[in-house]
Amino acid sequence: MRVVLRDEVQGLGKRGDIVDVARGFARNFLLPSGRAVAASAGIEAQAASMRRSRDLRDARDREAAESVAMVIAGRTLTLSARAGTEGRLFGSVTTADIAEGLHRQFGATVERRRILLDEPIKTVGTHPVQVRLHPDVATEVMVEVEAL
Repeated sequence: MRVVLRDEVQGLGKRGDIVDVARGFARNFLLPSGRAVAASAGIEAQAASMRRSRDLRDARDREAAESVAMVIAGRTLTLSARAGTEGRLFGSVTTADIAEGLHRQFGATVERRRILLDEPIKTVGTHPVQVRLHPDVATEVMVEVEAL
């Protein structure tokens, strides 16, 4: 069954895409949840309009991400935290702490979920941190954790 996606569906497509799916998947999930509409001749023009608006929004988001990346790329963010004598932190530095520090020190607004940490930082020192601002725009920031 051919449907036009009204929202992004993981593993299937983005808003405005015309895709072929199993009839049961469309009938039981996509159509009742409002994520898709059955494709017809009139709907295809709407799909083209959806794709154009998606492309414009994506280009605008990418430009914003590139401007933030230029501000923070290669810079060192300095954060202070309480630490013991061996350099282990009493707490940890999380993505929320890094996002707040980026905003405070560089004026760059970055969502905490865009900061990629395998696990919170628990030691004093310099740590490289990946920041994925957009699917096509990523940069690295050095986070220097100092003991209070």
